[in-house]
Order: sequence, then C-alpha cells, then structure tokens
Amino acid sequence: MKQAPYPGRFEKPQSKRGRTPASWRLKLHEVIFEADTALGKTFDLTLILAIILSIVAVLFDSVAEVRADHGQALYIIEWFFTLLFTAEYLARILALGNPLRYMRSFFGVVDLMSILPTYLSLLLPGSQYLMVIRVLRLLRIFRVLKLAQYLNEAEYLLKAMRASFRKIMVFLFVILTLVLIFGSLLYIIEGDESGFTSIGLSCYWAVTTLTTVGYGDIAPQSPLGRAVASVIMILGYGVIAVPTGIVTAELVAPITGKVSTQACPECGAEKHSYDANYCKDCGAELHPDN
Repeated sequence: MKQAPYPGRFEKPQSKRGRTPASWRLKLHEVIFEADTALGKTFDLTLILAIILSIVAVLFDSVAEVRADHGQALYIIEWFFTLLFTAEYLARILALGNPLRYMRSFFGVVDLMSILPTYLSLLLPGSQYLMVIRVLRLLRIFRVLKLAQYLNEAEYLLKAMRASFRKIMVFLFVILTLVLIFGSLLYIIEGDESGFTSIGLSCYWAVTTLTTVGYGDIAPQSPLGRAVASVIMILGYGVIAVPTGIVTAELVAPITGKVSTQACPECGAEKHSYDANYCKDCGAELHPDN
C-alpha cells in the first residue's frame, strides 16, 4: 500500500508507467519546496523579500501624494511583482506530482489570491489594493527559519478557538439580545430629541457602549437614559471578560486534564491521559493484563 505523504508536505513528481519524471521538475521541486537545501533556502528568502517589497509598493500607492508623483513607477513595480509571483505559482504547479493538493491547500489558495487582484484591477479599478493579502505568504518564514514550534503553538490556539465556538456563539446571542432590548429601551426613553431617531440607530449606540468603545456621537440626555447607559457600561466589562475566560479555559484544558498514575510497563513513562491505552512515548500497551 502506498504510504501517504508527510502532512504539510507536497510530493515530488513520481514515476508513472515506467516513465521517470524530467530531471528539471525534480530540481524545481527541490528548489521550491525544500528549504533544507542551499538553493531552496535562497529561493524562499528571495521570495519573502519580494513579498515585503510588493506590499510596501502597495502601501505607497495608497498615498495620494506619492501616487501623483510616482504613479507610473509604482504601476510598473506592481505588474513586475505580479508577473513574478504568477511565474512562481505556475512553477509550483509544474514541480509537483499532485498539483491539485497544493492548489486546494491553504498556501495554494493564498498564492493564487495574491496575484488575482492585479488582473482584476483591469476590470475593477482599485481592487489591486487587495494585494495586501500577500502578507499571509510570509507565514512561510516559520518553515524557512526553522521556527516550526511556533506553528505548533498556533495549532493549540486554533484548537482552543474551535472548542470554544459553541460557547462563544451562545454568548454572542445573549449580547445581541441585550443590544436589541437596550436599544429599544433608549429609543423609547430618549427619542428624536437626543438623536435616537430609530431603533437601529439606538442599537448601534448600545453596541458601542456595551463593547466599551463609546464613540460619543450620540448620548442619552435624560436622567433615566443615563441610568440605563450606566448599567450597559458596567455590563460592558463582562463582554471583555467572558469570551476571554472561555478561550483561556480551553487553552489550559490540555495542561490540567486528567492524567493516569500508571507508568508504562516497557519504558516507565508517566503522565499519560486518563483513558490512554498505549504509551505516548514508546507505544507499548498500558494495560496488557486487561
């Protein structure tokens, strides 16, 4: 049975029907997808530098004064990097044995989305500023600079967010209910005279107050309205504390979870999960008698 590729890696071209893949494809795969080689690391570092420079060019292009003086140069630079990244994207596809796996992956989608805005700008002027999505491509720096342990930490955070999803959704539903109630209440109390001209606008005020943002563009004037506003402001502290506590609890859960007191009969490792059947270090059965 064919072994599955290593998670997060993309397979190089394989021999099919006795035909060996072209040597240039294998070399291209080595340069593009293998940062352990000298050429691969040089390619990745050059790519990261190009990404940074292209983002800087987009930022400068968004400044009216700079665009007025150097618009033509920035336009040329924009297309230079777009064509460069287009060639790189096509080279990645050619260098793989299974291009669809890359094209459907996170980095494959990001690579494609980073070059589309420039082409779309031919039909929709202004869409080229969406090229700032290229900043997501800098995530490759963790692999290039051997910082993979930071990706593991990010995975812990993502797992905590997934585990907290339902709790946070219930919390948001409660918040939206409070916003509608308090917004309607202030609309009744204050009315048009204080700027609360509709329930929708009053709900907007409730959101900014409950989230402790408080733009101050509208504010209650009557004593009763200010009393209700004070209650909302105090509740606003809970808006910050509750979701933070939910996510924090999920982050701590793997650390404080139940552990077994049994040591592995083969290697002596301890602190296994309470329901573990095999050793986390050597794979030996923890309960051979059962």
